[in-house]
Amino acid sequence: MKQRVITGALLILLLVVLLCLPGWCMALATLISIGFATWEEYHALTLAGHRVVSWPAWLVLLGSVPLTYLLGSRTLIPLMTFCLLCMSVQIIFREKPDLTDLSMSALPILTVVLPGLSLVALSLVDQKAVEVVLIALTFAVPLLGDTFALFVGSAVGGRKFCPAVSPHKTVAGAIAGLAGSVAAAMIVCAIAAMTCNAATLARLPAWWEYLLLGVTGGAVGQIGDLFASLVKRHSGIKDFSNLFPGHGGMLDRLDSVLFMAVLVFCYRILMG
Repeated sequence: MKQRVITGALLILLLVVLLCLPGWCMALATLISIGFATWEEYHALTLAGHRVVSWPAWLVLLGSVPLTYLLGSRTLIPLMTFCLLCMSVQIIFREKPDLTDLSMSALPILTVVLPGLSLVALSLVDQKAVEVVLIALTFAVPLLGDTFALFVGSAVGGRKFCPAVSPHKTVAGAIAGLAGSVAAAMIVCAIAAMTCNAATLARLPAWWEYLLLGVTGGAVGQIGDLFASLVKRHSGIKDFSNLFPGHGGMLDRLDSVLFMAVLVFCYRILMG
């Protein structure tokens, strides 16, 4: 547990440093992190026996930052379409095409690459203060939720939440995680209210929107965590890699964050 706490604290410190730097630094760090996470999920699916096609994902990742910087977030759908089309063509023209291989090839695109590119788009928001608040919200809501769920679930125990996928998660932990996510959203709200000027606050969520993002983000983050557990169970592995001592791989750390990134990106698009 001590090693887990130290590693977590160092990762949070790195995130704070990146938020203080220009947006392209955060976008580049996100791209590198998503690269690790994408490799980890494809590797897990390969261990499960699937003949995945991954090279289109790497092309999309390489082109995502410059295209998003130049053309904005509207590049996401064309990039995803190109990626899925290339995968479909290669698998369809195999000697023995398998629909399962196509589904498994597309899975990391939908669950890692697309959420990762949503995070890249948030990193390149034109106003620095808005970028910092949205990124902070994206990380704080699922991570504080995970922390609350871990400690309360371990201390209280009780009824299992989703034993078929993750036998250690409890209902008490899930409820505590949701409370932690709401608390994280309101903390970000309070800090933004104290530090941002009126023009910036006008571009940020209202207090009740922070509350809504905390509730929905807490639920979405837990779904992301359970999804990652399902992939690991399917592949017969405990962690996606041993990149972070006490935490596992990049995807073990970002599973809930990636699902939250899609939620915050959708909020950003819908609310302008």
